[in-house]
Amino acid sequence: MKKKILILHTNMELGGAETSLLGLLWSLDYDRVSVDLFLYAHTGELLPLLPDAVRLLPEQPAYRALCDPIRTAIRQGHPVVAGARLRAKLVTAVRNRKMHFRDYGHALKQRTHAYAVRHLPRIGGDYDMAISFIDPHWIMNRRTSAPVRLGWFHTDCALITPDNPLEEKMWSECTHVVNVSESCKAAFDAVHPALTARSFVMENILAKRFVESRAEMPLPVDEMRRDGHINLLSIGRFCEAKNFDNVPDIARRLLADGLPIRWYIIGYGGDEPLIRRRIAEAGTEDAVILLGKRDNPYPYIRACDLYVQPSRYEGKSVTVREAQMLARPVVIARYATSASQLEDGADGVIVPQDNAGCAAGIAALLRDPARMAHLCDTCRSRDYTNAAEAEKLYRLLFPDGEQ
Repeated sequence: MKKKILILHTNMELGGAETSLLGLLWSLDYDRVSVDLFLYAHTGELLPLLPDAVRLLPEQPAYRALCDPIRTAIRQGHPVVAGARLRAKLVTAVRNRKMHFRDYGHALKQRTHAYAVRHLPRIGGDYDMAISFIDPHWIMNRRTSAPVRLGWFHTDCALITPDNPLEEKMWSECTHVVNVSESCKAAFDAVHPALTARSFVMENILAKRFVESRAEMPLPVDEMRRDGHINLLSIGRFCEAKNFDNVPDIARRLLADGLPIRWYIIGYGGDEPLIRRRIAEAGTEDAVILLGKRDNPYPYIRACDLYVQPSRYEGKSVTVREAQMLARPVVIARYATSASQLEDGADGVIVPQDNAGCAAGIAALLRDPARMAHLCDTCRSRDYTNAAEAEKLYRLLFPDGEQ
């Protein structure tokens, strides 16, 4: 008899978590499970790519009010949800200023869901397993019915809202905590030692055929031209974690070192004005190019000379894995979980996180074609799909080995 799974997520906008969710959905055995997907907002470039076997539940306006601008939520008849969001903004701003914390976005979302959840309708019926694929997990914990509740965590817990009682309460209501790497699990266990037995690792699952087929599509004519420049590429949301605000200075250093680079960045987010200001300050308008959102980033990955992830912190970057899957040389900054992302010197290179060190590390690699070729060859020889990770869900659904 099939087991019923409910998966909750925000939307299907282009992002690492969404790509990972897509990989999970494509890897499941629908002869063994049935899957309902509930999205707070039916938006995003990846929405048409959902497997036909997945049942997309209808959008509910109260949940959409968590995603729309607050004024829109009020106009659409959801003043209580809007009020919860305003309260969360005020409390988070005061708390962060008092405690000198910088993680405004994560803390705001955490409080928004905690304050709003009591005003939201229940989702679906009874399920064997509920999955909240991105935190916060209040909605899964309080508005779904399932004996097994998995809360996913995609980043380094040590860098987000430490010693937060609200966070501890939320995680304690999950029956299991899914970390995307061993480093993320170690960080989670250190911050939440009482929950160590509930946390385990499930690597991001990537659909190789999907990535490779999308990568074969043509690039726009005017983008990533082969005109004597070295094409660098980064992908991610324009936020503090991704560190794109330092790319203009790193690019300036590479140009000063005599390397004719063009650094393309695909993504979107609140830090775009900051990044553009830094581009102007560094005088790198011709070298750092913000491409914005792209429905299909894979042709850009295939075409780049070097994929660079300069992040301040990560859980386990999906785009780094996708670049490796497409056999591109990869550089990442030395953030806390970088050692779990790649094998330094084998299928990628870890460079210092400071701008001077990062630029020097990139320059040294670009001047060593044999080393670049070795990275590509290693990536071609490895399997980055992690398809077997789905078995961990089946072991929770079928604890006695039943099928």
